[in-house]
Amino acid sequence: MRTRTLRLLTVSIIGPLAALVLSSVVIAFSTDRFLDVRNLENLSLQVSIIALIAVGSTLVILTGGIDLSPGSQVAVLTMLLGTFVKFQHQPLGLAVLEVVVIGGGLGLVNGILVAYGRIPSFIVTLGTLTAYKGWAFLFNNGSPIFSVSDQLEPIFYGRWFGVPRPLYYVLVLYLIGFIFLNYTIPGRAIYSVGGNEVAARLSGINVARTRLVAFTLAGCTAGLASILMTARLNSGSPNYGAGFELQAIGAAVIGGASLAGGYGNIVSTLLGALTIVVVQNGLNLNDVPTSWQQIVLGFIIVFAVGVDSWKVQIAALARRVLPPVVFRWARAAPIGQAPTATGRSEREVPEVTGPRKEE
Repeated sequence: MRTRTLRLLTVSIIGPLAALVLSSVVIAFSTDRFLDVRNLENLSLQVSIIALIAVGSTLVILTGGIDLSPGSQVAVLTMLLGTFVKFQHQPLGLAVLEVVVIGGGLGLVNGILVAYGRIPSFIVTLGTLTAYKGWAFLFNNGSPIFSVSDQLEPIFYGRWFGVPRPLYYVLVLYLIGFIFLNYTIPGRAIYSVGGNEVAARLSGINVARTRLVAFTLAGCTAGLASILMTARLNSGSPNYGAGFELQAIGAAVIGGASLAGGYGNIVSTLLGALTIVVVQNGLNLNDVPTSWQQIVLGFIIVFAVGVDSWKVQIAALARRVLPPVVFRWARAAPIGQAPTATGRSEREVPEVTGPRKEE
């Protein structure tokens, strides 16, 4: 099992890693400021917020859903954190915990509507995107909350052993996400539901509850990202988080996650988030207007989705071009075949030995 997981992980990160390396090399040749120590440190700070949100977005995508609301969740949660700390004078630790829990609650609302209301996730999260953004404007008469707390930046943007703390937060969360998806029953259930919902249901997996868990965890990651956002600027604003949802989805898709569900991994998502931030940073260093940056980002996401849609044709072409030894090595871990929570392939419909478990 460990050998199969290692092979699948190695094969699946080749593409995203190649995209990151290629982008970095091209940008490094285009400007000598890219490899400057200060710029690399700035990259680590920029990627932290998107990377945290992308963990939750990946969980939702693996179930075959989509979440368009994380940006609006960040906006309302930064306003809540500012309100709790500055106006209600709550201890910072308590306020941070409340924000993460409330973020989970926002995701829970999405999950209930999708899993039990049986409304498409695109429609639900498009609606909550607007609703949560409107809720953010109800605080402080719609004005930003400045100077939230002097403790925020030292705690969340200080340094450990010379390394910015956000990097540690990202690595810890991705390690937890990797263990959750690969070595826990709920994590394997997420793969199973996205890979083959019918087979997952027949094997006894509660499909609705699995989707609910994915959306709730996505809300918690948005809560963590909102804390870093507030600490970075020492303020909360209803305008924060705009476009974060697209960057998070883009990170997952560039990382190889299939929008059809059932395939992807958390390590590749981190590489996808790094790729997006590196490209944006390179465009900034080359003085490319913001409008063109948005166009480039849009094309990157469309291209990544296209690669996912054309993967069968791409695989056929690769078999003609690449040496056979490459495919012989990866045969034990076929790409796109997600194991169920019981360890079986999704192509093996399990034998039903007991009564069907209702949702």
